[in-house]
Amino acid sequence: MKGIAIKANNITKSYTLYNNQTDRLKDALMLGRKKIGKSFYALEDITFEVQEGESIGIIGKNGSGKSTLLKILTGVLTKSSGDFNVNGKVSALLELGAGFNPEYTGLENIYLSGTIMGYSKIEIEEKLDEIISFADIGDFINQPVKNYSSGMFVRLAFSVAINVDPDILIVDEALSVGDIRFQQKCLRKIEQLKNEKTIIFVSHDLLTLNKFCDRLIWINEGRIVDQGDPVEISKKYQAFMAGSELNVYKENGSAKEEFIQKKKSLINEIDPIHPSLQIFGDNKATITGISVFDMFNNKIDSIQIGERVLLSIIVKFNERIQNPIIGFTIKDRVGNIVTQTNSFVLNQAIDDGFNGQEITYSFEIQIPNLKKGYYTISPAVASGSQYDHTQHCWIHDALVIKINDNQEYDLEGFLVLEETKFKVL
Repeated sequence: MKGIAIKANNITKSYTLYNNQTDRLKDALMLGRKKIGKSFYALEDITFEVQEGESIGIIGKNGSGKSTLLKILTGVLTKSSGDFNVNGKVSALLELGAGFNPEYTGLENIYLSGTIMGYSKIEIEEKLDEIISFADIGDFINQPVKNYSSGMFVRLAFSVAINVDPDILIVDEALSVGDIRFQQKCLRKIEQLKNEKTIIFVSHDLLTLNKFCDRLIWINEGRIVDQGDPVEISKKYQAFMAGSELNVYKENGSAKEEFIQKKKSLINEIDPIHPSLQIFGDNKATITGISVFDMFNNKIDSIQIGERVLLSIIVKFNERIQNPIIGFTIKDRVGNIVTQTNSFVLNQAIDDGFNGQEITYSFEIQIPNLKKGYYTISPAVASGSQYDHTQHCWIHDALVIKINDNQEYDLEGFLVLEETKFKVL
C-alpha cells in the first residue's frame, strides 16, 4: 500500500511590504506597536496531499505562488504558518546550479551539490559515472564551471539533480534546458522516473503537464483554485487566462432535442454545435456550427491523408467585433496539439462583424500525412492579433474526424512517411 509522500496543511507565507527603507526602519523600532508596512500573502492556507509514486503538476500565472510553495517544501524558504511533511529524499530542480561554486570544477561541484542534498560521499560516487555521462560535457568536467557556456552549466546542474536517485523529484520550469537533443534526453529520463518516483512539476507548458501528470493543482494569488484531472483543469485554466470561464455550450433543457431536430434537416449543410460541449470566451461572438466537406460539397467525417477538404465554421456576432480572427486547432485522441492556424497568420483580413450577423467562414486545407485514427477540431473566434487578442468563443473538441491511411502496420508518432525509399549501400 502506497503512503503519503508530501502532506501540506494550511501553509501560509506572508511578507511585509514598505514604501521605502525609512518605513522599514520605523517599523523595526515600533516594538510591537502599530505597524507601518502592509502584509502581502504569497501563499495562503495551501492544503494538499501527494501519494507516493504520483506525478503532480502545479499551474498558475506568474506571481501566483508556485515557486514559493516549492521553495518551502524543499527548505529554501520558511513558512509563516501551517505545517507540512515530506517523506523521502528530495531532489529539486528549482534554480539550476544555484548551489554551484564557480571556482570549483564540474566534478567538485557534483560532490558539493550532492552533499547539500544530503547524500554521503559514497552515495555520490555510486552515481558519479551516470551523472557525468548524462551531462555529456566531455573534458570540461575537470574545468572550473566559470569557464562553462550557459548550456554546459545547465546540463551539469540538471544531470546532478536528476541522477542522484531521489524519492521525490521537484521540477520548476527546468525541462527546456540545453539543445533539443538534451531536452529529449531529459524528457525520457522523466518518463522513466515517473514509474518509480514521486514527481512535482511546475510549468506553463500544459501539454507537457497533461502528458506526465496524474493530477493538476491550480494556484492563483496564493490560493488553490482547483485540482483534479489534468485535461479538465487545463481547460479551466486556459479559459481563466483568456479572461473567461469554462462553461457548457448550452445549458437549457431543450438544447439537446433542438440539436437533434436541426441536424435531421441538414444534409449538406453545416452541423450545429452539439450541446454540452465545453466552451469559453466573452460571448461577444459565438460559434454556432462546424462541418468538414469534400471538394464536391459533400459533408464527411472520414478523410484520407492528402485529401483536400473544406472546414466550414459558422460565427454569430452578438455585438460589433473589429478585426475578427477565425481559427482552429486539431488535436489527437489524447489531446496533443497536432496543428493549428487562423485567418490572422494566413494574412486574411476579415470585415468587422456586426450584432446579429451570422457568417460562414471556410478553410480549404490538405490533410497532412497523419497516422490513421480519430482527431478533434476545436474552432475559435477572437479579435486583435496573434499575440494580443481577446477570445470571444473557443469550443473544445467541437468536431470529431477520422483520418484514414493505406499503411498496413501501425507505427508510433503523428505522421506517416510517404514514398520513403530504402537501399543498402
